[in-house]
Amino acid sequence: MSDLVHRLIALAQRIPLDLIEIIARIAVGTIFLRSGLLKIEGWADGTTFALFREEYRLPVLPPELAAYLATAAELALPPLLVLGLATRFAAALLLAMTLVIQIFVYPNAFDTHGVWAVALLFLMRHGAGTLSVDHLLAGRK
Repeated sequence: MSDLVHRLIALAQRIPLDLIEIIARIAVGTIFLRSGLLKIEGWADGTTFALFREEYRLPVLPPELAAYLATAAELALPPLLVLGLATRFAAALLLAMTLVIQIFVYPNAFDTHGVWAVALLFLMRHGAGTLSVDHLLAGRK
């Protein structure tokens, strides 16, 4: 049994870090981008502003300002994350947004937000990897 466990551990350790990094970037980026696109769809009928006024209710920001800021972040940061451009910066801002959502909007959704946070913390710690614009730019210095 011990030999099987050691072989499984050795197999797991062969998972390329670049694969983990790119999956983390695409998975989290997709979540936030979809949310931003839904907010854009809700501009015309006022759904987005209603959500920020009635459901999200952030304690410090006016609902309209919060709606604009959240939508801008959800549309601008995910492409950076997916491309691996300014990855640590984009991940840090999305982590801050995740914390706001967890603390003020959906405090009972730690299971979801925890997974996002782990991926974003991983990217902040390790960066985007070799399959990224960050890596290409770093090579040109």
